[in-house]
Amino acid sequence: MTEPVWKKYLTDWNEGLGVVYERFILNDYLDSLVDRYGVQTVLEAPLYGMAGVSGINSVRLAERGCDVTLVDNNRERMEGVQNIWARLNLPARFLLHYDFAHLPFADNTFDLAWEWAGLWYLPDAESLLRELARVSRKLVFVAMPNNIQVGYQMRKYVIDRDFFPTVDERWVQMSRIKRTLQSAGVQFVDEGVLDVPPWPDTVMPAAEVLKRLGIRSKKLDDQFTGEGWTWNTMAYYLGEEPDLRERVMKYAWLDHAPVPWQIKTVWAHHRYVLGRV
Repeated sequence: MTEPVWKKYLTDWNEGLGVVYERFILNDYLDSLVDRYGVQTVLEAPLYGMAGVSGINSVRLAERGCDVTLVDNNRERMEGVQNIWARLNLPARFLLHYDFAHLPFADNTFDLAWEWAGLWYLPDAESLLRELARVSRKLVFVAMPNNIQVGYQMRKYVIDRDFFPTVDERWVQMSRIKRTLQSAGVQFVDEGVLDVPPWPDTVMPAAEVLKRLGIRSKKLDDQFTGEGWTWNTMAYYLGEEPDLRERVMKYAWLDHAPVPWQIKTVWAHHRYVLGRV
């Protein structure tokens, strides 16, 4: 049996350019929430959703001084994530909990309850959304892959067809997410797209994409697998590659373009919604 991809990234932190870019764009948005809404307490549940290294989506919030709680339903992954946070020397609460339809927190516990790209892995995502609304006293932030952009369609129909029967694709529909949150008393204050780099979202390293497309080129293979093609967010957080953000964010001209987000939707990798309870 093939091991889950997340196991590799608990120790191999070379995530690829696309994931590192996604993290920096997400960090900027999380910074804006802290600045605008005075976020101090945070729940991320589930912590698993984004590709690459599990459990580090909320690192920027901890760096900003927020009190972070992370919930996961896999013991091995949770222990790996705890080791990663120990390396970062950042405080967080870690909770192994198997029922995302019933979170073990009181009403109105957190300033921000959020999840990134994890809904479609859950057996009852609707209940999780209602729980995020229940335990938040300020904000609920939810993002999922954008199913209309070309990389999603390429992945679904060409290079990663075996993945999609394993998830519940209904939860890439932002209208469904919004209806559920609205019925739980959430009022929306922002929505749009995040993660709009100048490449399609295939959720796998470029070398693997070429392999699955049957493109064999030693030159391209060397370019995307060589020593110089290493993209490691953890190295940035640990201070080992302080220039990483600058190198990556030069690709953010589409994210930063002053055009309506609806236009960016044709290429954006993620849709999001932010609501107040």
